[in-house]
Amino acid sequence: MTKTVLIVDDEPNIVLSVAFLMKREGHTVLTASDGQEALETLAATSPDLMILDVMMPRKNGFEVCSEVRVNADPRIARMPILMLTAKGREAEMKKGLSLGADAYITKPFSTHELVAKVNELLARSSTADAQA
Repeated sequence: MTKTVLIVDDEPNIVLSVAFLMKREGHTVLTASDGQEALETLAATSPDLMILDVMMPRKNGFEVCSEVRVNADPRIARMPILMLTAKGREAEMKKGLSLGADAYITKPFSTHELVAKVNELLARSSTADAQA
């Protein structure tokens, strides 16, 4: 079954690379170039997973993650969030995870690690939905 992945990053080359990887895995891809656009996309669609950068204009990834988890529409409340960011200090990782991110990968990243983590989160999410 095809899954929809929302990629949120203000760096076009990252978006292109990650979109290519996700499409190669058979996923449908949506993109947003900043946090505010991500929230607007989430209001209009129900992706199965979001890959989220931290440092972006308008709203950063921490703000987006927090808004999704705290004020979440039930359609996206349990959607897995994978933070993919250059913010790699332990305190930043802890912050992302404490705000509700399901995984945290730092840039530069291994494409194999990213694909494996996305597939793991999607499988876990599908299992949780089936049990709900």
